[in-house]
Amino acid sequence: MRKPYVVTISSEKGGVGKTTLAINLAVYLKALNEDLPLTLFSFDNHFSVERLFRIGKQGDRGDVSGLFTGRLPEELLELGEYGVQFIPSCRRLDELPEVREAAADRVARSLAASHLGGIVIIDTRPTLDILTRNALCAADLVLIPVKDTPSLENCRNLYDFCQSQGIPKKALRLLPCLIDSRIRFKGPFADAYQLLKAYAINRGYRCMEGFISKSPKVESLNTNPEGRIYPILTHGRGTNVHRQFAHLARQIMLAAKGCETYRVDSIRQQQLRQRDKEHALRQRLENLLPNCLVCDRLLEVPPDGERDFFYGETADGRICGYLEENCFTDLVFRHFYQTRRQVDNDNPLRELFRESSERSYFVLRLNQEETDGSGLQFCFYRFDEQGLEISRKSFELKTFENRFLSREKTRLFRLMERAGLLDNPSTKDFLLIRRMRGLIAGEALPESHYAAFRQVMNEVAARLPKNLPPSSALADLSGTAAVHQP
Repeated sequence: MRKPYVVTISSEKGGVGKTTLAINLAVYLKALNEDLPLTLFSFDNHFSVERLFRIGKQGDRGDVSGLFTGRLPEELLELGEYGVQFIPSCRRLDELPEVREAAADRVARSLAASHLGGIVIIDTRPTLDILTRNALCAADLVLIPVKDTPSLENCRNLYDFCQSQGIPKKALRLLPCLIDSRIRFKGPFADAYQLLKAYAINRGYRCMEGFISKSPKVESLNTNPEGRIYPILTHGRGTNVHRQFAHLARQIMLAAKGCETYRVDSIRQQQLRQRDKEHALRQRLENLLPNCLVCDRLLEVPPDGERDFFYGETADGRICGYLEENCFTDLVFRHFYQTRRQVDNDNPLRELFRESSERSYFVLRLNQEETDGSGLQFCFYRFDEQGLEISRKSFELKTFENRFLSREKTRLFRLMERAGLLDNPSTKDFLLIRRMRGLIAGEALPESHYAAFRQVMNEVAARLPKNLPPSSALADLSGTAAVHQP
């Protein structure tokens, strides 16, 4: 097991035996498999972990506060009795600003970045504070000790929090603890264990097999003149509690071996995906051109900061930027629909194009075929939102306007220049354009918009042929023209 299987022991009710459960479970698990890395730490400040496991004088490697300050868990470990490694407790842990301001997954991310393996057991406080929330967020298994009806009722908050963090309900298991087997009831539930288990099942909770009995001999192991704590495995072998802990340890060992996806591995994958997204965002910002791709003027930002733009990006992602709505619309009417006069803003044709463009993707692409030796063949496509071709028009790309006194480059030619499609004309590269609503000029496309954009980009790239013969088919404004298959 590369990443650790994390067992968190938690209950909002005090006095249910959480710490006794944590420290003895560590000893029993280690006894089942001496080669298993077993790590234990506590967010409570009773220092029971140190009292049982520490060998010799106190170490100076650090304590559990390091999990919130950027230190790796392996840097904080001490090797203790019975081969159990532990991270020392911290007396004023909740007073540290790093803890008060920590996110709920801070410890999970710390464990995900470490090289710890085996099983990690986390003991918690009897409250759903930031420390307990961190322990729960990292858990593959949450053991909830209950000893009576009030402690059972307190489980609801733990379940609600785990649900909010995406932790499946089956990961939470109730364990009746400190059960007095001498108490018997009349009726279908003969003892306290059967009664608590019935209450738990009736509320939709899952339970571990068995329970932990109340035992005066076990309780005495924590009270002695030396101030030491003795494990049940070595000092309570003749008790029922010994057999119950052995059975519990075997259940957890099997659960750890059968776990297909560890929680900290999932957190690690989320970290990697987030890191990739942040890198891709930085790359898009570096590639984002500041001016309109058509007119090369600085994009105008209205007082509210948002407006409608067209967004364009090349297939390889090396060039991206925004196109003013009017600039691209004029370009389409003039070059692709070949309207002789300018289409005013109040013209119904313009409004029709605006509506249809919200359901369309546009592609500008050069072919390597030459018409008469003086220019390159140019294609303009319209695709739907699933990446299916709606229409296409092919013609020769003109470099200059037809003017008598000046030879000014056409806006369409400049757009292709700015997109880098004229540097090394290739049938594999193209410019994909999509109308985007409510954008802020100069900022990268929001992730939700960009994911859909790239998905269509991949569909278009797969559907575009390597070379297209000239076509006289014209795209209509409503996007309902017949599809011309290559």
